[in-house]
Amino acid sequence: MAKTSKKSLGVGIALAISFLVVLVIIFSPIFGEGKNGLVFADDLFNKLSKGSSYFIPKVTKDNEKFIGKTFTLSIKMDKPEDKPGDAEKRAELASRVFTTAGAKVEITGAVLKIEGDLGKVLESALQDSDAMFKNQGEAIKARYQYDDAKKMFRQWHNTLVKINKEFAKDKKIEEAKIVSDVMKKAVETAYNYYGVEAQKVSEKAFLMTGLLVFYVIYTMWWGFAIFYIFDGIGLTMSKAKVKKEV
Repeated sequence: MAKTSKKSLGVGIALAISFLVVLVIIFSPIFGEGKNGLVFADDLFNKLSKGSSYFIPKVTKDNEKFIGKTFTLSIKMDKPEDKPGDAEKRAELASRVFTTAGAKVEITGAVLKIEGDLGKVLESALQDSDAMFKNQGEAIKARYQYDDAKKMFRQWHNTLVKINKEFAKDKKIEEAKIVSDVMKKAVETAYNYYGVEAQKVSEKAFLMTGLLVFYVIYTMWWGFAIFYIFDGIGLTMSKAKVKKEV
């Protein structure tokens, strides 16, 4: 017969109830601006991760050697999910980022033929990325005379990913790498963090450490609750006895 323990059962139930009470508090909108605990923590770590993701100055420095290096290529702006006319509209919108950067663009349906200075084009993409990273969407709207800053800025990604593939296909390794760096370390980062206020880890070190410690303790909290409840009702694991041969 399994050996039960009222004391262990009581401890386990107390831990389980207190765990659930804390869980209710975590999901309550009491952590500022109507946020619950998970949203608050997610926002905090987004701000901290943005504060350590500013690579634009370095990529700008790397891009300097490409200023004066010309290129000519054609890219198709269609996507599999496009409806009739979508690709043509995207091509027209995307052409603005290149003409603003000083490149020559010819539009044929959904195809863009681009001729220009690679370094200057990427420099323009980096300038836009810097504005978006710093949440200066109005600067993008004013520069391109377009009301949706994120949609306009997204054209850099729509085009650079295709330009990168063209350079890679032509075995232009250096050009493909710098385009990839601008796309991943500047354009994508700026787009994903747009609207998030950057914070340094040093400014929130105490709070961040507290959240991480709480996460570890809270995880163990539930584990011990289950352990004591099982122990209390007699469900325990023990090493099987070794049978000796006669």
